[in-house]
Amino acid sequence: MNRTAQAVWRGSGPEGSGHLTTQSRALSELPYSAKLRFQNEDGTLGTNPEELIAAAHAGCFSMALAFRLTAAGSPAESIETDARLELVKGDAGWHIPAIHLTAKAKVPGIDEAKFQELAADAKANCPVSQVLAGASITLTATLLV
Repeated sequence: MNRTAQAVWRGSGPEGSGHLTTQSRALSELPYSAKLRFQNEDGTLGTNPEELIAAAHAGCFSMALAFRLTAAGSPAESIETDARLELVKGDAGWHIPAIHLTAKAKVPGIDEAKFQELAADAKANCPVSQVLAGASITLTATLLV
């Protein structure tokens, strides 16, 4: 079984903003930003832990990448990240063996090598990747021109 979520980010890390949408549409273009990230949202929308993990991972990666791109002098116009979380039922119960991130970013003034370096660093070091280190996390990153 797979659960999915998408994060869209516009603008720089500190000043930009984005929205989260989950497969079930329980979160449908729910806004997020650096400012909102650290405020306690109402939390009245219903969802499930797996797609929230996927949404959290996609959003965290996109924001981390936006901050890295901004610090490198090439703020993104947009970053779109899909997170596919695999939920598997085994003999011992349910577990999450893998999450795959697919990111597409429009970033003026950056070359492919630098983009891939920053995307890999964001994947490895965003807080949600770190907390999910027990799962296999893969990435496909595409620089849009």
